[in-house]
Amino acid sequence: MIENALFAPVTDLKGVGTKTAADLGSLGIYSIYDLLFYFPFRYDELQTLPLDQIMDGQKVVLKGFVATEPFVSRFGYKKSRLSFKMRIDHDVIMVNFFNQPWLKSKIEIGEEVAIYGKYNVARQSLSAFKFIAAKENDSGMAPIYPVNRHVKQKKLVSLINLAIDVFLDQVRDIVPENIREKYRLLTDQEIIQKMHHPKNSTEANLAKRSAIFREFFIFELQLALLANHDGKQAGYPKNYDLKEIAQLTSSLPFELSDDQKEVVNEIFADMHSSGQMRRLLQGDVGSGKTVVAVYAIFAAITAGYQVALMVPTEILATQHFKKIDELLRPLGVRVALLTGNTKTLERREIYRELMDGTINVMIGTHALIQENVIFKKLGLVIIDEQHRFGVGQRQALINKGDQPDILAMTATPIPRTLALTVYGDMTVSEIHHMPAGRKPIISSWKTSTQMKDVYQKMQDQLDQGFQIYAVTPLITESETLDLKNAEELHAKLSHDFPDQKVVLLHGQMPGPKKDEIMIAFASGEINILVTTSVIEVGVDVANANMMVIYNADRFGLSQLHQLRGRIGRGKTQSYCVFVADPKTDSGKARMKIIAATNDGFKLAEEDLKMRGEGDLFGKAQSGLPEFRVGDVVNNYNTLVVAQKVARDLVQQDPKLADYPTLKQVLEYKQLEQNRI
Repeated sequence: MIENALFAPVTDLKGVGTKTAADLGSLGIYSIYDLLFYFPFRYDELQTLPLDQIMDGQKVVLKGFVATEPFVSRFGYKKSRLSFKMRIDHDVIMVNFFNQPWLKSKIEIGEEVAIYGKYNVARQSLSAFKFIAAKENDSGMAPIYPVNRHVKQKKLVSLINLAIDVFLDQVRDIVPENIREKYRLLTDQEIIQKMHHPKNSTEANLAKRSAIFREFFIFELQLALLANHDGKQAGYPKNYDLKEIAQLTSSLPFELSDDQKEVVNEIFADMHSSGQMRRLLQGDVGSGKTVVAVYAIFAAITAGYQVALMVPTEILATQHFKKIDELLRPLGVRVALLTGNTKTLERREIYRELMDGTINVMIGTHALIQENVIFKKLGLVIIDEQHRFGVGQRQALINKGDQPDILAMTATPIPRTLALTVYGDMTVSEIHHMPAGRKPIISSWKTSTQMKDVYQKMQDQLDQGFQIYAVTPLITESETLDLKNAEELHAKLSHDFPDQKVVLLHGQMPGPKKDEIMIAFASGEINILVTTSVIEVGVDVANANMMVIYNADRFGLSQLHQLRGRIGRGKTQSYCVFVADPKTDSGKARMKIIAATNDGFKLAEEDLKMRGEGDLFGKAQSGLPEFRVGDVVNNYNTLVVAQKVARDLVQQDPKLADYPTLKQVLEYKQLEQNRI
């Protein structure tokens, strides 16, 4: 482990045991450093206002004196209400704290208190969130952090505050002083203090500006170091066999599109040159990227090399394995699959056959970057949906070969200028047109009041023997979002289509169960598959001719487009219905755009224009790497500056010898990204 107290595990904090550490791990927090730099996504402004100036439902801080004894009443399972009256000048209001009975000991008659909560004008009552002792400063902003069911807001706040108290003075700057001065950036200690405890919105915005630059700077440094390292050594020309490749062409049941031919030629030129290929292939859903990858794979094999193909999910890995094995096995190619669920005995056999060169193509998930995976002669690394992997993860796989060629692929295209900034020095190839014979999917947007029309269309398709996907964003009920969840939808469709076999599939099911359902759907045993976005990748069923996406406005445009790409895989006409009742103008605009166009490149442009930082769904499907503070669209100019600064720094000091703290943070980031 890196010698720095900040990178020590969270268990070094007082009161953090293995259970709490595991819970924090679900948020991506493993060390003291992670806690310090786990920033709020928004703030509640703590305003103190006179009662007659408060709007109904407004969040405010009210200061006054406790007028009655606090009383705790209990109702339901583990539910309670702590109530007391508070006197503010000549007025008396009721204060209610829900599920915080322990506060009773802090509240005494006659004491002055400040309470933060939501005010109800008609009832003259405050639904309280936070108790503030009189001695505390009640001005400023209340930070709100991303949490989950394992880690509650209050617990996280207390741990972050403890980490700041104990470790803040050990934090050293990673952005060099001359750069900070030039761009008016805060120090790392100031960023931590002002992000977690800003006095006002101006201070919060200033801190966020510096935090965004810092995050982009780390990312671009990783890319600059890779480019610098890779640029110093040339790759190895692959002398592939065109006669053998001609056999692949003649074995295909279709002809490549012009776009596919052009991209294959670009890849072949890269592979034949003495430089290392670093190419990003962008192609719409169903545009035929996998076949292009097969040509690259087979070319590398005929030149005497092995190939690794890494994908983000087991479902996608399995699909790639089946498709590529089907195409290349007749040509004598040995293709193997390695995922987290591969059995121990099979795993050992794979390790042995990889080392002796028996396996030509290794397809898998993050499992490919484990130490035991050793190639005899790795010449080509293909990374699918590469934005789903950290820079360190990608490099860990690349390091298993001697300057192998690199082909990255994404089904969620992003504008070329943005791609070049986000993905460093990769050359971009694009497939714009669909393979011949594919009919464009007919899309429509319907509101929930038009479900009769949707049901009629579904029945028509079922009567013709076709299958249907019914997609919904959530798996179980949410208290905050009124959505049709998958379980409810499954029950409803089972009732409304009693003669059809309706089956539920979601991401929390064990892998074998998911596979079993997918196989049954592919073989036509299931008529309607009710599912979450788990089917976004991994299922190609030509007979599935229709998709109905419920609460479609809860998905990002790119994700909706990827979901829609699961249908239209056969020669028949397919239909996609987006069911949504968006309340905002932007929500309505998104539904109109997705229903009007099948062009992923156009949608990507629109998605990037419209996608706000508060878009909770589809970020992992946006074609962009995820950042905790920054947003590559809204903060694009900052990203460009960070890229320039990072490249200049690496050029001047390729080993970062003058920046030991920065070097440590980068090493830690790589360790963090390599967690499987």
